[in-house]
Formats: sequence, structure tokens, C-alpha cells
Amino acid sequence: MLPIEIVPTVPGEDIRVSATSFMAYRQCPQRASARFQGHYGAPSVVAFTGNVAHQIFKRHLAVGPIGDAEFVEACRQEVGRSHNLNSTMAELGLRPRMIEGVFEQVRVLYETFVRIPQEGFVGAEVIFELGTAPGVSLVGQVDAVFEDESGVRLVDWKTGELGEAAGQLMFYALLWTLDRGFIPATVEAVSVRTGERYSAGPTESDLVELAGEVAGMVDDLRRAWATGADLARQGGPWCEYCPILADCPEGRATMTMLDS
Repeated sequence: MLPIEIVPTVPGEDIRVSATSFMAYRQCPQRASARFQGHYGAPSVVAFTGNVAHQIFKRHLAVGPIGDAEFVEACRQEVGRSHNLNSTMAELGLRPRMIEGVFEQVRVLYETFVRIPQEGFVGAEVIFELGTAPGVSLVGQVDAVFEDESGVRLVDWKTGELGEAAGQLMFYALLWTLDRGFIPATVEAVSVRTGERYSAGPTESDLVELAGEVAGMVDDLRRAWATGADLARQGGPWCEYCPILADCPEGRATMTMLDS
């Protein structure tokens, strides 16, 4: 048994920690708190396009290549079977001509995706939901899992720039290790848009440190919610889409600097 445990010290509300919420906390703890309380940024066409692309990538890995003649219909089917994509499309008010433009952008991403080596593929969108401490669960979804003589490789497809991929990938490695009992050999992020690639080999010490950081996050959130106090606010590019930007002096100051 690997000595990797998530042990919060502050009792309080139940918390489901995802890779997204963990990365939001690293960027700005108060923004993460707002997300947990149901405050999300407005949806965007860019994010919608990326989500459709991920469904097409998954379809390709599961059933094989998608031909040009059937591509648009495949996109329509993926949107139709996803409640989240349907809801986002309605919220964005996407009209048929706009949807056609989205599907063409997805086609461009797919044409790059199919050129990425996919030998050793063993699973797509592997979902985890793990109870790790009283009232604490870790959740996440790994885009793809590959396996070869070097071991298991977890891959996260990006449809934009890589951004801060390292923390998200280590979170996935932590999920995998807690669930499967062994550390993946490699975690990797691949940008289908830019061709960028980041990979790392997680170690036991990496995951022990990360587990401690997750426990500290849970403690900070529970203390803040119990007392009504704010958490630290940190400005950065993420402020542009932050749901609490209007009431955040730090965020507004950051946006002013970024816009100048």
C-alpha cells in the first residue's frame, strides 16, 4: 500500500474536489470557493467547441476514423446525446450557421488529432470518483489511457494552449494511484491546436505532496465557509472569465493591467 493519504483536519461541509476546482484554488482560492458555491463564469463558444472536439476524439478512439462525409452528422449526434452540450448550445443561442462554423473548427482539430500516434490505447474518458476522507471525494476524468512496455500513460487532450498543465496532470496521477494502487509511468498533455506537448513521470513524493495540498485546500475552504470569511484573491489571466470579477478589486485591477 502506497503511503498516500488525504487527511483534512477541519470538519465541515462535504466537498467534491475535481482537477478543475483544484487548479482554480491554486490560481485564486476565493474564485475556487465561488465555484463550489455554484458561481460559474458564462459559457463561451470556444469552450463549447473544445467540448464537442473531445466527444469526437472519444468517438474516434472507440469506433474508429470518422469520414469527411459523415463528420458533421457525427458532431450533431455527439451534441444531441449530451445534456451539457445541449444546454450550453441553448444558453449561447447558437444558430444553425454558427453551429456549422463550430463543427468546421472541430473538423480542423480532428484532422490534427488523427495524426497523433495512438498505439497502445486502452481506454477513453476514464472516470474516477473516490471517497478519500470523511466528507471528501476526489473526482475526475482522464481523456485517454495508453499502455506499453514502459507502463501506463495518462493523456489529456487540449484544444487550446497547454496552460498550467502540470498540476492538472498530477491530480489525474493521484486519482489513478488511489484507485488502482500503482503510480502511472507518465502523464501527458497534448495540444491538438498548437502541437505543444508536456509530459512528466509522477513519483511517490510528488503525489504525497499533492495529497497534502488537497487536504490543505479542503481545510481552508471549510474554515472560510464556517466563518463567512473570504479566502485569498490572486489576479491572473483567469480573472477575465471569473464569476466574481465585478465584486473583486484585485481582479478588476488585474484586468486593467492586462488590457493596457
